[in-house]
Amino acid sequence: MPFKKQKAPPTVPVQTAERAASPLLFPFAEQYSPASSAALTLYRALRDSVPVIDAAIDKLVRLTIGFDVHCASADADNALQQFLRTVPLGGCGCGMSAFLSTYLDQLLTCGTAVGEIVVQDGTVAGLYNAPLRNVELRRNADGFGCTVCAGKITKLPVPYPELILLSALNPEPGALHGTSLLHGLPFVSSVLLKIFAATGQNWERVGNVRFAVTYKPQNDAMDRAFAKERAVQIAEQWSEAMQPGGRVRDFVSVGDVSIRVIGADAPIPDSEVPARQMLEQILAKTGLPPFLLGLSWSSTERMSAQQADVLTSELEAYRTLLTPVLYKICCTYLRLSGFTDDPQITWNDITLQDEVELKRARLYEAQAEQILQNLKKEGSC
Repeated sequence: MPFKKQKAPPTVPVQTAERAASPLLFPFAEQYSPASSAALTLYRALRDSVPVIDAAIDKLVRLTIGFDVHCASADADNALQQFLRTVPLGGCGCGMSAFLSTYLDQLLTCGTAVGEIVVQDGTVAGLYNAPLRNVELRRNADGFGCTVCAGKITKLPVPYPELILLSALNPEPGALHGTSLLHGLPFVSSVLLKIFAATGQNWERVGNVRFAVTYKPQNDAMDRAFAKERAVQIAEQWSEAMQPGGRVRDFVSVGDVSIRVIGADAPIPDSEVPARQMLEQILAKTGLPPFLLGLSWSSTERMSAQQADVLTSELEAYRTLLTPVLYKICCTYLRLSGFTDDPQITWNDITLQDEVELKRARLYEAQAEQILQNLKKEGSC
């Protein structure tokens, strides 16, 4: 009985996926989706130029990171805790918290974050945060999957894709890369930087006071004949009187001489209102209340319950993106270490209210519990 060649199971392509209209010279060129280097450079420049944006992302990262991971068995739990505390990060640090902080920072800034689990000699040797300039994403032939490609000149698919960590923030439909948290802020930031630059120029001109010394000759012939010489003498004496050095000098002149400050009649435009409008747009994008970034715009600097709830929901959304990454890393380490336990991830509570309010709430809960116990005792009697 002749053996028949076994057919591979057919793949189900995505019908609505974007496809090339005509074949290209390079067969997979239309499927590559590299991160725009111009956009990444722009977002990094925004953080360098506008300190509020950089501080906002740092605050979001610090408020989001905070977790506990445990296993059912004591041996697996002890090994996992040691791994979480001491896992190397490519020579620039150690610990899972540091890796996730850099991972989330890249995710918020660029919209896409890529990491790698480094395996050596059958165990997890470390974690690596990959720069997006070294990575390209390629859509699979079925229009659904994604292949990570890396390389210096020619980007080739990575040999072990199961060790790659990939996350995208709010990707557009059909897109492989996510959307940066700073998307939409370049124009607002450019206006804000123009305000700051203009304010600096105005203060450079007006703050460093410059004077206009005007000499008007009289109607007599002698005064007009020596007008040029007298003007030169006045200029020299005025320059000597204005020399720095801490010594105060008097300026004495004869004739019709007037001295006025250049630009004293033109007040400096008020930049508080337009700058605040631009900063409000930036804060609305980040979701942080103003006082967390040192901005006092209201009579009170305490966070309302509504603001706390909104910010908590934002941080919870970021944690949902980090949970699969953390779970995959822990599972890889446990399996390579010979454990079959599943890690249980618990994120720390986000406490944004004042400590006084928290203590008062706990006091009210204790008083309510005591009242309920007293009522139960009276009812039983």
